[in-house]
Amino acid sequence: MRAGFAEIEITPPLGTQVAGWIKPILATEILDPLHVRAAVFESGGVRLGIVSMDTTRVTWQLVAELRAAVEARHGIPGDHLLVAATHNHAGPVLQQAFELTPDPAYLVEFRRKLGAVVGAAVADLAPCEWGFASRAEFRFARNRRVRMRDGTVKTHGRFSDPEALCYDGPIDPELAVLAFRAPGGALRGALVNYACHPTDHGHGGKFSSGWPGAMARELKPRGVPVALFLNGAAGNIATPDPERDSRCVPPGEIGRILADDVEDLLAKMAWRADAALAARTKTVELEFRRPSAAEISGSSRGTQRFIDPKLYDARIPAILEEMRRKGVQPAQIQAFDLDELTLAAIPAEYFVELGLHIKERAHPRRALVIGYANGMLGYVGHRDAYARGGYEVTFPGSRLAPGSGERLAEAALELIAAAQHAPVG
Repeated sequence: MRAGFAEIEITPPLGTQVAGWIKPILATEILDPLHVRAAVFESGGVRLGIVSMDTTRVTWQLVAELRAAVEARHGIPGDHLLVAATHNHAGPVLQQAFELTPDPAYLVEFRRKLGAVVGAAVADLAPCEWGFASRAEFRFARNRRVRMRDGTVKTHGRFSDPEALCYDGPIDPELAVLAFRAPGGALRGALVNYACHPTDHGHGGKFSSGWPGAMARELKPRGVPVALFLNGAAGNIATPDPERDSRCVPPGEIGRILADDVEDLLAKMAWRADAALAARTKTVELEFRRPSAAEISGSSRGTQRFIDPKLYDARIPAILEEMRRKGVQPAQIQAFDLDELTLAAIPAEYFVELGLHIKERAHPRRALVIGYANGMLGYVGHRDAYARGGYEVTFPGSRLAPGSGERLAEAALELIAAAQHAPVG
């Protein structure tokens, strides 16, 4: 086994737009730096690469461009490169959406740095041992969908509301760490997987990497030079606490909690000198919703839109035309194997119930779900969520037909079942 790691700062200049909200907000302050990080590992003639960036999303076009460039320059096949966003809500705008407009000059530099960080990770390749461990972490993630007494759901509902009934679903408490070290020596880098929205500072004019960035900074003096955060099925999971009127754990404290967890797991980790690596992809075509007049106007049961309804009304005609023109939405699911472990990448804000379903059905293989990866479908809920409403399944933030989440899970499980190294139940 050989592995290499690298990171490059991607903090935008002040005066450019922050991508944490659906209305334009210009950055007036930089709280902490943003980064793009890369890991490359190879064994048995197979080379895999992972890129994690402190952005809300990664676009289809950006993934295609980066894969083509990396394949041409470094010999990593396009489907052997996984490109994911941390889903940071205080980062740069990468594509036109609602009233958000990217800075063209920044995008040019951003693309250059994406290619450079993968090249730097390839140049860093060196013999390594690897290890995997996980634990449950309950201290800050909450299911943000609160079921009301009338059967609807309010996203970011509060239990101080007498109409609030219960949480609408679970969280996924698994914190998983995949680490690499020099044989018997110092750590080279780590991948950290957990499912939760990093919405810190998204409403204000501040650039910040949120708690994923705080975790990476906390881990540096603890011996982890580069830590890639890979978000999970976090579409309905966030840090505001419905039991305490939406108070949430500060991002710096979350960073310390996660760093403590990672440090504890590293101390207990068993190390291996080699791994059987593999990569597979599957593309499915998903149907769009057929929104009713009430859904289009925002008046259907359970509809929940934040900020100004006029922002939605202005964009919906173009969204409907795009859906009509495309007919279906292609989506690529990707799986990376390291022995009995599979990383399953989903291009969506995927509901936690679906991520847990993949993990459970993958047994006895160990599956980790990575959301916000290789493109973006928007919110994708489980089938039962659509009848209850809530922000995540309200049109146009949710554009795919009910059942799309289950189809993505089926495709991921097919890829996991195709693994050579262990059976799938």
